[in-house]
Amino acid sequence: MVVSLVVGALWAMLPAYVPNNAAVLAGGGRPIDGGRTLDGRRLLGDGKTWRGTAAGTLAGVALALALNAIEPAASAAVGVSLPRFPLLAAATLAFGAMLGDVAASFLKRRTGRERGAAFPGVDQLDFVVGALALTALATPAWFGATFTLPRLAVVVVATPVLHLLTNGIAYALGLKDEPW
Repeated sequence: MVVSLVVGALWAMLPAYVPNNAAVLAGGGRPIDGGRTLDGRRLLGDGKTWRGTAAGTLAGVALALALNAIEPAASAAVGVSLPRFPLLAAATLAFGAMLGDVAASFLKRRTGRERGAAFPGVDQLDFVVGALALTALATPAWFGATFTLPRLAVVVVATPVLHLLTNGIAYALGLKDEPW
């Protein structure tokens, strides 16, 4: 029961977990904020780019479509019915994750934190809030059937651990400047 709950929750979040990692790999280019400032501080900073946002969103959608293709075999293998992703749900999970990260960057700048500075809690859950909120608004029926309260609880507990682990790996590989 617990294993199927965890597997279902993580499967449902995969299209939201991948975008920020893909954005790091494909990032660079023109910043979203175009260098603009508010109260003497950048709106977002150089780390939030159009190319990274587009690449991250596309990676999340592509992963959701790939998961749809293997869902029958994966469901049979783990013994639980795993969710399939309608295109709108895939897009909102991925793009919502990117929006959540952008919103956190805005909050970091407003609180005087520089790019890469730790913001505990926000760093680990910003993209989850963005992905879930946008998906709930765009696909309420699919969202409600997929993200039950137990699955949401798993997401909130497991995501910070996974986030720190994957960022630590990216840092060790030289893909990130900080391990958080």
